[in-house]
Amino acid sequence: MSCRAVILTEIISPYRIPVFNALANNPEIDLKVIFLSETDAGLRQWRVYKDEIRFDYEVLPSWRRRLGKHNLLLNLGLSASLQSFSPQVILCGGYNYLASWTALRWARRNHVRFLLWTESTGADARRANPITMRLKRNFVSQCDGFVVPGTASRAYVRSFGVSDDCICTAPNAVDMDFFFAGAEAARANAAVMRDRLILPERYFLFAGRLVREKGVYDLVEAYSSLPAGLRRQIGLVLAGEGPAKPELERFIREKLLHGIRLTGFIHREELAGCYGLAEAFVFPTWSDVWGLAVNEAMACGLPVICSDVAGCVDDLVHEGRNGRLIRAGNVAQLARAMTGLASDVSSRIRMGQHSREVIRAFSPEACAAGMAKAFLACDDSSGVPDWRAERVRA
Repeated sequence: MSCRAVILTEIISPYRIPVFNALANNPEIDLKVIFLSETDAGLRQWRVYKDEIRFDYEVLPSWRRRLGKHNLLLNLGLSASLQSFSPQVILCGGYNYLASWTALRWARRNHVRFLLWTESTGADARRANPITMRLKRNFVSQCDGFVVPGTASRAYVRSFGVSDDCICTAPNAVDMDFFFAGAEAARANAAVMRDRLILPERYFLFAGRLVREKGVYDLVEAYSSLPAGLRRQIGLVLAGEGPAKPELERFIREKLLHGIRLTGFIHREELAGCYGLAEAFVFPTWSDVWGLAVNEAMACGLPVICSDVAGCVDDLVHEGRNGRLIRAGNVAQLARAMTGLASDVSSRIRMGQHSREVIRAFSPEACAAGMAKAFLACDDSSGVPDWRAERVRA
């Protein structure tokens, strides 16, 4: 008999659909995904690719409001949905929505195993206040197990006193075949893609939200400090939207940085091509629990310059082999890394090849396998220690 499993997650993210499709193909898992909302239009401009969904799912009725930096999302019908499906295990993506606590209470009342799917790391600069941390410790202390994407998040969960054998790794993944194919198609038709997106002949690429926390000001400043001759040879493309865009545009105009191109938001169909024509991907974030854009860039065969606080670095970025690690906020170090890669063709090629080798282990199928392992371990509860008997450390 298959294990009835519910995944409770916020929105229909395009990069999660291949993972859930792979998990639904597992004959040992009877999967239902419950989304709290279709999307979050206030933060993301992703398309909702419902036509690609091959798993059983439900979108709960919702009401969303943004209060400053806080995102309030209220839902109806969660308990009824859980009661109807009667899962043996629930995997909850986070603790910061009321629905997460509703699911936890339902699981405890109905003696259902409850897993927390968390990407948090100790390096995340978004420090919670004491009240929030107390709530988080309380939530964690009631979970039966944990699913994490990689090394940094595993270490963070263990810092709460959780034993290692109660943590399963489901490596964060993107549709590698899609991005690889898109990059190759762009390289085969480079002139057409450059004309369509108005891209320089050579360029560094950043893809993500244009917010200070992503290190975009550091990136533009580092590029502006490169020798003028080098800037004439290689540009900088920032693909994305966000509140920092107007200020970045002013800085670019004032400094006469003609080599910088702000594309605005690019949907994945053209983003793969944007990766494919770049010479390196730069991710100088100050705070990021993972950084899936790094997965995308590596799937497209790019070397990566990445800050040391990104949650993915321990697993994806190998210094000197497929990229360069820099200290978050160190503009001079970032500029040196960009100069080095721009000037060394053989290193870029070698590092790009190594990126492709590393990222193979971070497929949607691998992520789904990690989740299935967590579900099936919970299905056989005799094999899972009850770590909750020990107090969660403050």
